[in-house]
Amino acid sequence: MSQKILISIDAMGGANSPSAVVEAIGRFLATNGDTFFQIYGKKMDVLPYVILHQLPKNRYKLINCDEAISDDDKPTEAWRNGKNSSMRKAIEAVQNGQAHTVVSCGNTGALMLIAKMLLGTIGNIKRPAIAGVFPNMKKDKTIVLDMGANLECSETHLFQFALMGSCFARALFQKENPKVGILNVGSETSKGRELEQMTYKILEESELNFVGFVEGHEVAQGKVDVLVTDGFSGNIFLKASEGAAGACIDLVKASIEKGNVIAKLAGLVLKQSIGKSFKHLSPDANNGAMFMGLKGIVIKSHGSASVDGIVNAISTAHQLVEYDINTKISEELALFEAKGVGLNFVDIIKQTSAKILGLKE
Repeated sequence: MSQKILISIDAMGGANSPSAVVEAIGRFLATNGDTFFQIYGKKMDVLPYVILHQLPKNRYKLINCDEAISDDDKPTEAWRNGKNSSMRKAIEAVQNGQAHTVVSCGNTGALMLIAKMLLGTIGNIKRPAIAGVFPNMKKDKTIVLDMGANLECSETHLFQFALMGSCFARALFQKENPKVGILNVGSETSKGRELEQMTYKILEESELNFVGFVEGHEVAQGKVDVLVTDGFSGNIFLKASEGAAGACIDLVKASIEKGNVIAKLAGLVLKQSIGKSFKHLSPDANNGAMFMGLKGIVIKSHGSASVDGIVNAISTAHQLVEYDINTKISEELALFEAKGVGLNFVDIIKQTSAKILGLKE
C-alpha cells in the first residue's frame, strides 16, 4: 500500500494512558514515515504528553473527547452512554473512512460490542473472533482464536476462525501455507466433543493446511501456526499459559537472586541469553490482538501494556492495513462458500434455493 496509512487511536484506554499511548505513537512515527495518527482523548490530559514527546505537528491530529470508557463499564452501558467517548469516536473514524484501522488498550467487551455495532461483519462471517499471538519453543509464534469473544460456537464458526486465522498468519508472519489445528483433549481422531468432531470433518475437506487435533502442550512446541477453538476454551488456555510462563520466569529470577555466590555469578553470565528468551515470552512482545471478521481493522492492546507493547500493537495494525487483510478474508471466504465448504445447513438451503431460482445471493 503506497498511500499514507491512517491510524485512529484511543488515547484514554488502559492502565498507562495517555502517557504510554502518546510515547508509543512518538516512537512509531520515528521509524514509519508513511503513517498519520488521529488521537482521540481528553485534550487537557493528552496534550502535555504530545508536547513532552514532541510529536511532529504534520503527523497527527488530536481530537478532543470529553468522555472515556473505563474497564469497569459494562459493554452495553458503554454502547448506550459512551457516544462521545474516545473509544467510540476512534472506531467511528474507521466507520466513516477517515482511518484504516483503530487501536485501543481499553475495555475489551466494550471495544468488541461498539466495533461490531458500528462496523458490522464481513460477508457471511457469523461471529467476530479475537485473534492473538502465542509464543512457542521454536522461537516462532502461533495465532490463537477465539480468545474469548464467543463462549459457545458451532463448527461453522470454528471453520471461519481457521480461515481468518490463516490470513492473519500470512499477513503477520509471512507464512505461505499456515498449519491449522483444533485445540482438543487429545490428538486422536476419536477424541473431543461433537463440536471438535464436526469441525475436524469440515477442515479435513477444506483446502487449508489442516494437521488435526492439537493438545495444549503441543501448541507451546510449535506444532501449528493457527490454533482454533471456542472462546471459552481459548481464553482459559491463554490465561493458564501466560500464568505458567510468568511463574517459570519468577522462579528462575528467584533462584538466581536467592542463590549462593556461584548461582549469582552464573546468572550474570547468562543474563543476556536468558533476557532474550524471556523477551520472546513477554506479553508486550506479543501484544496486539485483532477482532477478526469485522468490516474494519480493530486492534486490542493489553490494558496494562507498556510503551513497547503499545508500539507492537500499532505495528500489528500497520502490517494488517498494508496486507489489506479484510479483502483477503472476503476473497477466501467467497471461494470456500462457492464450493459449499464451511456452510451450515441453513446456508446450504439458502445457497441451493438461490441457484434453483436463479437468484443472486
